[in-house]
Amino acid sequence: MKKIVLITGAAKGIGAACCKVFSKDSYFVLMHYFKSEEKAIKLCSEIKNFGGECEILKADLSKEEEVEKMFFKIEKNYGFVDVLINNAAVAQQKLFLDTSLKDWSEIFSVNLFSMFFCCKKILPNMIKYKKGKIINISSVWGEVGASMETIYSSSKAAVIGFTKALAKEVALSGVNVNAIAPGVVKTDMLNGLNEEEITLLKEQIPSGIIGDPLDVANVALFLADEKSSYINGEIIDVGSGFCR
Repeated sequence: MKKIVLITGAAKGIGAACCKVFSKDSYFVLMHYFKSEEKAIKLCSEIKNFGGECEILKADLSKEEEVEKMFFKIEKNYGFVDVLINNAAVAQQKLFLDTSLKDWSEIFSVNLFSMFFCCKKILPNMIKYKKGKIINISSVWGEVGASMETIYSSSKAAVIGFTKALAKEVALSGVNVNAIAPGVVKTDMLNGLNEEEITLLKEQIPSGIIGDPLDVANVALFLADEKSSYINGEIIDVGSGFCR
């Protein structure tokens, strides 16, 4: 029987890369999306074309009632989910003094509260069967902070604290909780940067290379494997030494 992975924010970027990597490793992939329906459908079709299995699931993860509906459908149709990858996230570049409570609420709702809702729904079964892997996608900015990204950095720092605390709480139940902190990776979050800014970023990376979403996805696959069962509560940097 195939293992099942649920990936949030799966339609593009790191989420899409995780879908491809896990499906090629014989996982049944549950692909969550909210706004990128066309990309989600296209990706699922691509996965099926190379022999993988997947289903797309739409939900606004910032709303607990929508998360509950999504998990009701998952439990009814698939039962136990072996791996949860909390990847859904939004970013914002703005001077701190220009930020509003609305900005903070919107970003934390997606970057942190969605993770809380999903973990709360998936953990009862993982604890019951004494197995399961939760992988949270944080960011290097959650560790060192980024100018003009106070809210994003704060939300990703919260992901790190959440990961470390939850890992200790559920360790005796056989559940592993870890996080990945990507550095500079080719995703939509770089779209707002010009060529000069991209060059400056490359100069801060020891290898001089901007990462690929697959670099992060491959680490996620390792953390999902039984080979990594003694790794718990860790924050794995995937940034080629960026900000180190």
